[in-house]
Amino acid sequence: MKIHEYQAKELFKQYGIEVPFSVLCESRGQIEQAIKKTGVPCVIKAQVHSGARGKAGGVKLAKDFQSAVKFAGEILGMELKSSQAGIKKVNKILVEQAVSIEKELYLSLTFDRTNECIAFLVSSCGGMDIEETAKISPEKIHTCLIKDTFNPVETVKCLGFESDITEKIARIAQNLYNLLIEKDASLVEINPLVITGNKEVKALDAKINFDDNALFRHEDIIALKDEQEENPYELEAQKYGLNYIKLDGTIGCMVNGAGLAMATMDVIRLAGKDAANFLDVGGGASSEKIEKAFKLLISDRNLEAVFINIFGGILRCDFLAEGVKNAIKTLDVKCPVIVRMEGTNKQQGAEILNNSGLRFTVVNDLNEAIEVIKNI
Repeated sequence: MKIHEYQAKELFKQYGIEVPFSVLCESRGQIEQAIKKTGVPCVIKAQVHSGARGKAGGVKLAKDFQSAVKFAGEILGMELKSSQAGIKKVNKILVEQAVSIEKELYLSLTFDRTNECIAFLVSSCGGMDIEETAKISPEKIHTCLIKDTFNPVETVKCLGFESDITEKIARIAQNLYNLLIEKDASLVEINPLVITGNKEVKALDAKINFDDNALFRHEDIIALKDEQEENPYELEAQKYGLNYIKLDGTIGCMVNGAGLAMATMDVIRLAGKDAANFLDVGGGASSEKIEKAFKLLISDRNLEAVFINIFGGILRCDFLAEGVKNAIKTLDVKCPVIVRMEGTNKQQGAEILNNSGLRFTVVNDLNEAIEVIKNI
């Protein structure tokens, strides 16, 4: 789960991490009052679940009141197109007091799944070009794997600052670590962390992602969820306990199991197409759940076809067939539906589909499925 910058900064403040004074605006009528509260110069920042906002025109420095009003009016309501999250409508902006910047740094904590530990990343090259730095000069980003205890002072010494600045940065690093652990975050990031002209250290940006599987422990974090930022298909899927991720292709796929989903997406690519989604109905889905999943699947207007690839273990093939048949009976399905079933009650499932009087292409194996998809 992702949250907005302004929400992440509120959490930072709770953990003793200093941030600039700011005011949130959700309507044009709030803009002028917000600017008066922060004063000028100020920074106008789009609040969307996306990085690279500055490069997309969603972050602007205003040196006087008139330009602040102008920039705020332009950013609030705009469709921001970033390299990281596609097109997002800006429904909220943050008006933030500008600070004098002497140096920009980068700090983050996340999980290194290869080494099965927390990774602390720090760099003296923070700011908008951190991704380029990672590609061109990876040696400038220092990584510390935290397998036992975390010693932030020793870790941030690599930045080369005098002791008082090093201690301030280390204190922030420790507080970030505490936040990550206590709130079950999967990522906490400050980019940039700045040293100001009067030697203060402040977080100018804030990014926090949370482990969805741990949200049941954090009602305060659940309350921060902004459904306007969520994909509507994925929100609908959550209501029925379905694992759905929207993708950019044209072949809808329904599977049971994440591994089978990945293999199915590879099969679709081998056929020269791309998957429109990742939809895993799980191992114990009922025919009613299958029906809900299929309705969700075909609500995507970009579909050329639907490929249902099911291994019938706990989920029996006849349950699958009944659910898909019932869904198609009530919907105007114009695209081809390709079904490949293996496992429990495979023959009964095929008979249900073949005797339904509806249009299905039942294939026996993945090679046959590839040929059918190629010819769509």
